[in-house]
Amino acid sequence: MADANGIRNFHTTLRDGEHPPGASRYTTEKVEVARALAGLGVDIIEAGFPIASQGDFEAVRAVAAEVAGASVCGLARCNERDIDRAWEALKFAQAPRIHVFLATSAIHREHKLKMTREQVIERAVASVRQARERCADIEFSPEDAARTEIDFLCDVVQAAIEAGASTVNIPDTVGYAVPTQYAAVIRTLRERVANIDRAVISVHCHNDLGLAVANSLAAVEAGARQVECTINGIGERAGNAALEEIVMALKTRADYFGISTSIKTERLYPVSRMVSTVTGLTVQRNKAIVGRNAFAHEAGIHQDGMLKERSTYEIMRPEEVGVPRTDLVLGKHSGRHALRERVNELGYRLNDAQLEVLFEDFKTLADKKKEVYDEDLIVLIEKHIQDVPAHWALVSLHTVAGSSVVPTATVRIRRPDGEVVQDAATGDGPVDAIFKAVERVTGIAANLREFAVRGVTGGKDAQGEVSLELEVESDDRSFHGRAASTDIIEASAEAYLNAVNAIATRRERDQPREVIGRPGAGA
Repeated sequence: MADANGIRNFHTTLRDGEHPPGASRYTTEKVEVARALAGLGVDIIEAGFPIASQGDFEAVRAVAAEVAGASVCGLARCNERDIDRAWEALKFAQAPRIHVFLATSAIHREHKLKMTREQVIERAVASVRQARERCADIEFSPEDAARTEIDFLCDVVQAAIEAGASTVNIPDTVGYAVPTQYAAVIRTLRERVANIDRAVISVHCHNDLGLAVANSLAAVEAGARQVECTINGIGERAGNAALEEIVMALKTRADYFGISTSIKTERLYPVSRMVSTVTGLTVQRNKAIVGRNAFAHEAGIHQDGMLKERSTYEIMRPEEVGVPRTDLVLGKHSGRHALRERVNELGYRLNDAQLEVLFEDFKTLADKKKEVYDEDLIVLIEKHIQDVPAHWALVSLHTVAGSSVVPTATVRIRRPDGEVVQDAATGDGPVDAIFKAVERVTGIAANLREFAVRGVTGGKDAQGEVSLELEVESDDRSFHGRAASTDIIEASAEAYLNAVNAIATRRERDQPREVIGRPGAGA
């Protein structure tokens, strides 16, 4: 049972956070993210939907077996096959949880399930009991609870608790609720469900109207003691409630809420960057807490106030969320020990082999740049936590471009069998020519959907970070690539090749994926 003055953080980045197109990742990447979430202090990690595919099953099983320090949860619909599959994936977890869901709103009952109220309750009870036979920790979600008739919602919740659910989640599946209405639902459940004291009330809000965080906080104020959220607010459609925003709202306004969390807030920014890298979903500049502009002050009045008293325009210290503040961190004469210390301070944990490779990359960068900033270092670290096997590796690159010449690119690429192949192509510019040359060598044709370049730090010698998204015809998925270099042409080539490698890896690993209605409960 959650402490009356504490909130459980239920993290669904690995499950609901996979729903945006192109965000699906590999098992080893999911394990790394799960470890980072456990280190962040997350209480429950929803690792996936095991019945959805073999890949999802293996990812949940790997997270359950390898991640300590947090409960590991698997999602299941209210049927025997889903529940058995979830338990098979979770059974080696230190603290397993099965999360079962069933739609309850009239629109879902009538149009999707074709079930009566009585049938819904009967199915929910049977499934909770089945899950309870396998696992002591059971969560039940009445999908689309925010649009469910309140009398029926009370009946379903009471029946689920009686059957053995220790957590009842009240999802705003389609982001329809508003704070006052949603808080009223939570209060009503607390007042009218006779056995509500035997379970933790959880909330799971979507952001379709931009109210996911506001609704979650309103529910906490009304008595909810578990909040389901994701890093950076990623998720289906417009996303989920953002963990970093909820946590910092509770911490910054402790005078109002009087509620604590287990989150180590100084790790929020590094984990945000890690998730952005792994998913390929860039954090918007003005994103609260972890966006690049979150602690930037440009207006003269604001700058004047900041210089006189920081609290005039800054309600949080950037150090509280792990935003780097050190100007010059390391240089070309720095050693491995200093590098490891700084990596740890930034919230990352690398093994000796990873650190050794990072050290070589750091030395190379330090020779190119006068000053190496924290953000430069973060880019290098993130390069080594990506899990895209290098089927194709860039050996060398040469481009010719100008106002009076045809842009041309020549690339030398190492093939999967170790052979180095060279080819050239022309294009509308040097970057376009590179992409066409890479396509000629690899034989993988793709359409460029998005392409963005940003400076990692200030200065003329700053690294340029390139992020891009490729689409392949006859494939409904997109593939992301990201790379950084002091040469943005080189970064473009590496980012494109990174995405091509993702395509090649997906083709190798792909198995027919059983498309099972992406759950909205706990969804």
